[in-house]
Amino acid sequence: MNSPSFPPSRVGEPMTTTVRVPERRILADDSQYVSPDSLQAIAETDVTADPRKLPDLSHDEILRYSRHLLLPDVGVEGQRKLKAARVLLIGAGGLGSPLALYLAAAGVGNIGIVDFDVVDVTNLQRQVLHGTSDVGRSKIESARKRLTDVNPFVLLTTYEEALTSANAMKILQGYDLVVDGTDNFPTRYLVNDACVLLGIPNVYGSIYRFEGQASVFATKDGPCYRCLYPEPPPPGLVPSCAEGGVLGVLPGLVGTIQATEAIKLILGIGESLSGRLLLIDALGANFRTVMVRKDPACPACGTRKITQLIDYEQFCGSPHVGGDPKVSLNVPEITPTDAAARLAKDEIDIVDVREPHELAIAKYPKVIAVPLGQLADRIAELPRDRDLVLACRSGVRSAKAVQQLQAAGFTRVWNLAGGIHRWIEEVDPSQPKY
Repeated sequence: MNSPSFPPSRVGEPMTTTVRVPERRILADDSQYVSPDSLQAIAETDVTADPRKLPDLSHDEILRYSRHLLLPDVGVEGQRKLKAARVLLIGAGGLGSPLALYLAAAGVGNIGIVDFDVVDVTNLQRQVLHGTSDVGRSKIESARKRLTDVNPFVLLTTYEEALTSANAMKILQGYDLVVDGTDNFPTRYLVNDACVLLGIPNVYGSIYRFEGQASVFATKDGPCYRCLYPEPPPPGLVPSCAEGGVLGVLPGLVGTIQATEAIKLILGIGESLSGRLLLIDALGANFRTVMVRKDPACPACGTRKITQLIDYEQFCGSPHVGGDPKVSLNVPEITPTDAAARLAKDEIDIVDVREPHELAIAKYPKVIAVPLGQLADRIAELPRDRDLVLACRSGVRSAKAVQQLQAAGFTRVWNLAGGIHRWIEEVDPSQPKY
């Protein structure tokens, strides 16, 4: 897929593979695992392994799931497997919304959800798990309310906290599957490494503007996320949804594919995406798959060099705590209040590095408009004898622009802290936020 949304990867020829959920490794502590061979009858603890140990379906459940029961590949035994399954969803946002709704509706009996964010009005364009009345409420609380209504037979376990290296192993342990609905690289690498260490399959999905990806990682013989992306992209290269935007229906499409993969793994049917990466181009209405080989040199699933979780924010160089990414670039800043006062005295020029279509939403006064992608080619247009304030939507892109100008020899440059959002709050509340 020709897009800056994903880091360089290891992909190849199309491939078809069938995968079953492997045995789960049982951790002795947060840094090491004990081989299943040293534990007694691990398979006996897997409730989906023996039909005699699967939970029964009530009459109400049989009626509710009747369209599943009519499928030869599901039937009563398959529905009992779904009821017995334990699936952990990382995130209750764009991807997590369709995942949670469809897995609950399908009758996955035990669903865990990890999310620490609150519902924002900007979420409602794509996060269909939440509604207008949920704005300001925690996503966990909103999800619990909605999913209980969707299917009261599902047992929900919620974790209203950020997934970190300190808690990931304890939260993930005991689940049959993990479905990654996160939107940042540190958490993706964290989820991958924890799944590999625990031996839990990781159903992966990601979205960017009009494009998406999906796969299944960390199966017994398949590749992991690090096999595809050995290194994270440079900090700031890939905009978040808050910066780059996303088509509202796209997470519904990708999340539904992830839910389908999860159900197939639970039932042990069909051809899994393990060993394959599904690439989705919504604008071109194109779907294609490429092979992803397991890398023998992968430090997670190959050499097993990774034996414990690391500092993933440091590894990726991009701290992220939900919503807009934090600006971690070391650049000089000026507040909107101070910038407005200096602008009124004609002491500064504001250089707006947003895209042209964004300028129609909310505007700075008296700007030099140079989109970030054109900055390198248009540096000569900027005065070196004036104080320049670089501005964007939230301060992320403009911080990168400040670094670019500093590298080109500019010394009188500042980043507008908080971008147009903070400008609206402090200077011009008549304009809309976006």
